[in-house]
Amino acid sequence: MQPGDRLGPDERSFLLRLARASAAEALGGPSLVERPPEAPLLHEPGACFVTFRRRGAGPGGGLRGCLGTLEPREPLWQAVKRLAAETVTGDPRFFDRPVTLAELPELQIDISVLHPRRKLDDPLSLELGKDGIVVEGQGSCSGCRGVYLPQVATEHGMGKEEFLSSCCSHKAGLSADAWRDPKRCIVYAFRAEVFGEE
Repeated sequence: MQPGDRLGPDERSFLLRLARASAAEALGGPSLVERPPEAPLLHEPGACFVTFRRRGAGPGGGLRGCLGTLEPREPLWQAVKRLAAETVTGDPRFFDRPVTLAELPELQIDISVLHPRRKLDDPLSLELGKDGIVVEGQGSCSGCRGVYLPQVATEHGMGKEEFLSSCCSHKAGLSADAWRDPKRCIVYAFRAEVFGEE
């Protein structure tokens, strides 16, 4: 656990079991979803991302789906349950080769629980490996948005400028240098509590 993390081992373990059971059910498996424990943090609204990767693929490799929400609109346990099912059935990057129930045991699950985001007046002030980013287009690019979780920079060996440029161009559909101009793009940073299956 890192400073600022709030979920204990039992809560993390429950959320990982919940994500796996929800994904299996969404893929046609039996309904094995547990009732959530009374742990208060699980019942507070939470923003999170659920990621599925091939086991043993290494950091940043073997991605089979990752979806999430930036806004805490539902209890954390419900967000994890919903997003796990949506990730294995609805990540548009994998419509041509969707996750199958038979494949699910070969996939590892990671959950990123997001802390509140903050606007960066100087995008280069972000801390690689600790901060995730949200880039939002402005003016004629209003409505364009991209997100990178904190672990993306370290998994792919990115420096700050590459991290920002890649998020702008590959995730938000903006020009790679949009982050340099606050009239074209606003950059937010956020921390996340990241944990996964062993």
